[in-house]
Amino acid sequence: MVSLEPHAWEAARTAAVTCDRGGLLGILAIGYRGVMKFATRTQAVAPFFAMEFGKRAAALEAQGHHVIKLNIGEPDFGAPPAVVHAMQQALGSGDTAYTAALGLPALREAIAAHYKHLHGLAVDPARVVVTAGASAALLLVTAALVDEGDEVLVGDPSYPCNRHFLASYGAKVKLVPTDASTRFQLNRALVQQHWSPHTRGLMVATPSNPTGTSVPEAELAAICHHARDQGAWRLVDEIYLALSYPITEPLPRSALALDDGAIVINSFSKYFGMTGWRLGWAVLPLEMVPVVERLAQNFYICPSSPAQHAALACFTAESLAVCEQRRAELAQRRTKVLTGLQRMGLPVPVAPDGAFYVYIDVSGTGLDAMRFCERLLDEAHVALTPGLDFGEMGGLRHVRLSYAASGPELDEALVRMTRFLSGLR
Repeated sequence: MVSLEPHAWEAARTAAVTCDRGGLLGILAIGYRGVMKFATRTQAVAPFFAMEFGKRAAALEAQGHHVIKLNIGEPDFGAPPAVVHAMQQALGSGDTAYTAALGLPALREAIAAHYKHLHGLAVDPARVVVTAGASAALLLVTAALVDEGDEVLVGDPSYPCNRHFLASYGAKVKLVPTDASTRFQLNRALVQQHWSPHTRGLMVATPSNPTGTSVPEAELAAICHHARDQGAWRLVDEIYLALSYPITEPLPRSALALDDGAIVINSFSKYFGMTGWRLGWAVLPLEMVPVVERLAQNFYICPSSPAQHAALACFTAESLAVCEQRRAELAQRRTKVLTGLQRMGLPVPVAPDGAFYVYIDVSGTGLDAMRFCERLLDEAHVALTPGLDFGEMGGLRHVRLSYAASGPELDEALVRMTRFLSGLR
């Protein structure tokens, strides 16, 4: 077995398998006797196993093995050519100075126009805030809204960084268990069941990471309206909204069409393939913009200036056509992976209708999710992500597969996984 920092890794795995998230960092810190005292909030942030398995994969690659990495949600195609060319032009012409903290006015206008083009929504550009990735949007929104002790509802499973942002600002994150019957998503009944006098907001991601499932429009409207009626804020992560399937149907509408007072975040990373460019945006209620502007000025000055200039080329007909071609390719990869998993007997409780993830139930293999991912990586050199990254509900039974890798890589991964499962049986 290949291992990075073996004692720390084994401690992390053992703690994860027992769902001891509260003690995870304490275990990792055993043996450290330095003089530095770390903030209490750091103990609530568990390791991100998608990245940890990435490190293990890198170690295998350094030994000369061909590792197929389906653990990270990163499209293999990169930015559209026109965007790359625009970046080169921006650098050549010296468009590298600070911009306003809220972003280039032209880019804010282009994003607002995009909502008109896709959803028929008239969004005021003054409500659009360009950020240093969607992560910065989450950081700003959390800092603006969360006070110590505020309760926030988040579905389980869900993207781990979201709840860590909230908890770092003192929120009491209430993970609401979901399952296949609700498409691994919140619905109105669950929100009402788990609502309390201390609930101040909720967060929904549609389509979701790790499951690739979306919230039906009627349910999303009901969730938002319930929270609004209680005077709570609504944060909707639409990072994968433009990557919805089937491609023959119109895109789902933005949450802004259902609840104009909701806070919506999005990113250039997934649909536009600009992961490392670190550029995203949020659409906020107008009264919130000056608050977020002050925070952005102090937290990071402004998003990357060259990336903003280049991103203007995302909204041209040429670039959008490229992105739609790639969405069609992702839809084909989705079919390939679902078919392959069915043939090898690995169940997918809910077929994804967005993003580029499949949430797989591995309980029938006799291995928990952590051990399954460890052995698959070490024996078959295929990297997946264990479900414990995304919450406690079913985290030991499920693993996430990202089909953002190329077609040939997916073909080979399915062959290796089939062989691996045959060995187990």
